Amino acid sequence: MIDPAFTWQQACEALSQDDYDAAYQILEAAYAEAARPERARVALYLVSLSSLYGDSGSEDMRRGLLEARTLAPALREDPLYLALSAELDARTRGPDAQPPKVEARHALDALPRFHAACALSLMERPEEALEVSPPAPELPIHLRWRLRSWQADAEEQLGHTDDATALYGEAAHLALGINKAVMWQEQAALLLQQGLNAEAGAALSQARPLYRTPLPEEENLHLASWHYLQAQVEMQAGDLDDALGSIQKAAELEAQQSTPSYGVALVWGQILTSHGQPEEALPLFEQAFTLAEDDEKPYALHELGVALLDLDRPVDAREKLEQVLSVPDYPFLAEVLADVAECDYRLGRLSEAQQEAEQALAQGATIPASLVLGSVALDYYHLDDALEHYQRVTREAAPASRDWILGHQMAADVMAQQGFPDPAAAYAHAQQALEHTEVSDDWHGTLQDHLAKAEALMSAGKGRTLN
Repeated sequence: MIDPAFTWQQACEALSQDDYDAAYQILEAAYAEAARPERARVALYLVSLSSLYGDSGSEDMRRGLLEARTLAPALREDPLYLALSAELDARTRGPDAQPPKVEARHALDALPRFHAACALSLMERPEEALEVSPPAPELPIHLRWRLRSWQADAEEQLGHTDDATALYGEAAHLALGINKAVMWQEQAALLLQQGLNAEAGAALSQARPLYRTPLPEEENLHLASWHYLQAQVEMQAGDLDDALGSIQKAAELEAQQSTPSYGVALVWGQILTSHGQPEEALPLFEQAFTLAEDDEKPYALHELGVALLDLDRPVDAREKLEQVLSVPDYPFLAEVLADVAECDYRLGRLSEAQQEAEQALAQGATIPASLVLGSVALDYYHLDDALEHYQRVTREAAPASRDWILGHQMAADVMAQQGFPDPAAAYAHAQQALEHTEVSDDWHGTLQDHLAKAEALMSAGKGRTLN
């Protein structure tokens, strides 16, 4: 006689080693031999196993639930049946699905509560998902890391990024093989969002050795994601050549599966833009826009606008940027407004540019807004105002970044136009900029002149004596 609970225990032992084939064989053999009521219970365990495949397992879940209730109609009120039905509904209809019934949420057994939590997370009801989640030790080993992953997703939905990051770390420690790699990569993605570049790189270094050689085809997209994240780490570190190689590898792996992604196209374009190749970046940003979901399209449009500005096409750039300004929940509206101000400045609309840049500055886009305000002030020959704006850029921008260098270049130049009222400050600005300016750059000779004049004035000042 088949004991469904013992059969499930055997299947869980196989699953704890990521042996899905053995687990299926155990459950299917028991299903074939069991009497009608026990067969219905085994069918539910097969549905639980199918759920681990995500959306691709939905049809098997639907078929298994039908078999279970056909074999034993009373199972319709069983907590596990109710939880699995809710999860399937949530995979199909998202937030419009019916939430799990109370019998599933408060079941004594941890397995129904796990699937109820999955359903609620898929329905974008994260607080409820966290409330019904069972303690991890009560679950079979193969579900413990998945529980942490679902909890991380729920915390992320709630905006609790630190908690989500920690939970992905726990999930990585509990998972095996490729699943462990994927959890490290999920953590790396959150760390990148927080600007924790070194920590993201460390998480990725944990993930990379877990990929097998030769790479199984089903792991292609996971490795593509690894290269996509690694490219961002390298780009943020200024290693643009390495970043370009990584993002090209990600695109190559995606192409092998015929699944190009918005994210890879966008980051590839960003790397090329940082590399001073905006012309080459344009088709990638256009591809990103085409591939993007509705909530992602503003990001691609913003990048397109900035690239067009770099190509000195302010009319085209402004058209893209205005579309982004019409999206009220876009998180970088202040930066977009500053970019629009730059467009208007280049089109000779100084009054509009100044007004837009002042609004952008008030909204927190300190660096791009200050650069525009500095340019406008220079055109009006308001040198003191221009210097104030450029010095603000040198204080706020990341050292050695393009904006930081430009801020020092312009501050030195403005002080030269003022007649070097503070030669030591002018010398410092020129020296900082010169260290990061190529000899072939037109600025190089100008900065050397400013440096020499400031140094001469400083030397002359030291030689003076008091009467």
